Amino acid sequence: MTKPVPSGPLLGYRVLELCSTIAGPACARLMADFGAEVIKVEPFEGDSVRNLGYHEGDTSLYASSILRNKKAVSIDLKTARGVEIVRALAKRCDVVVENFRPGTLERLGLGYDVLQRDNPGLVLVRISGYGQTGPYSAKAGYGAICEATAGVRHMTGDPDRPPSRVGLATTDYLGSVYAAYGAALALLQREKTGRGQVVDAALYEAAFSMMESIVPAYDRLKVVPSRTGSRLQSTAPNNLYVGNDGAYVLITANNDKLFRELAVAMGSPHLVDDARFATVRARAEHADEVDAALAAWVSGHSAQEVQTLLDAAGIPVSLVYTVQDIFQDPHFRARDMLVSVDHPALHAVTMTGVVPKLSDTPGGIHRAGPSLGEDTSAVLRGLLGLDAQALSELEAQGVVRMAQAQTEGMGA
Repeated sequence: MTKPVPSGPLLGYRVLELCSTIAGPACARLMADFGAEVIKVEPFEGDSVRNLGYHEGDTSLYASSILRNKKAVSIDLKTARGVEIVRALAKRCDVVVENFRPGTLERLGLGYDVLQRDNPGLVLVRISGYGQTGPYSAKAGYGAICEATAGVRHMTGDPDRPPSRVGLATTDYLGSVYAAYGAALALLQREKTGRGQVVDAALYEAAFSMMESIVPAYDRLKVVPSRTGSRLQSTAPNNLYVGNDGAYVLITANNDKLFRELAVAMGSPHLVDDARFATVRARAEHADEVDAALAAWVSGHSAQEVQTLLDAAGIPVSLVYTVQDIFQDPHFRARDMLVSVDHPALHAVTMTGVVPKLSDTPGGIHRAGPSLGEDTSAVLRGLLGLDAQALSELEAQGVVRMAQAQTEGMGA
């Protein structure tokens, strides 16, 4: 069997990851998926992401995916020699991604002024809760915290309940996409100038970008919208409805044409003659009545029957899937969104596929997440020319850690 190899438009670029938890590792994983050589630097205790999510024995299932396609080296940045090694690695990289609290990199002696002096073309991607400047820059901020600052948490949940949250790290992943996009833009600009630059990606700004429709409405009309549960603000129908089997189906008809087609599919074409339902704005103003009409219709069918009928009519509709449903759905397999990857401890593990799909230079998964320190020796030998004796001395001095056994992820 042919062993997978890195592929994609970032092949030939080298990225140094100085990150922990989710947003930073996810950003570097995006670049690794499209061919970049990503060298992940971890402390001796490992990235905290290795302890998140579910485990099978001692194997972190989350780490097997979010650390995929990377090389893992373990270096103690609390030592002067460890900082020197990281600086030497950065000199040989195109991009450095970090998500320390602002000021930490500078205190380590790895500020952009230092790194760019060694490597003028270096792009430094900085991911933080509140950005590198401003009165909140020193505040700690995970994605969920930043959603509260950005107004997103206030709008999430049911109107008669406290603000809720999406059960996933939404803002961390959105922030990682903005950060990776910024890195790509900076690399494009470097082609013109030869100079690198800093990409400042703040998680609260990633969350705040989702408030695009809300900001001008407050500015001009002083509207302060709140939670609407499963319904979308200012749009109807766009909600969950329950079938006679107790299963939920999500139906949206966000423009007049779709609503007319939905009314026909429901066997109620006369609905469009009702002034309350005639236009997008009218339906938004009478969302309760719209939802009542759809709820009554859906309740006479199973959720699957509703989906089949509306799919045939071209109406946006979906059952509310569980992950078990996803594993049974042929579309995810056909689009390579459920990918089985070799794993030394688990034989194989299924993970989410590569996004987006590029027609000529697609990315891929060639390696599941490596174990802690698995590539320390190979990377420091290959890039810095350190021999076995030098590596042994560094390990004895507590500067680096090397691993032979693959206990928490996939080896090369």
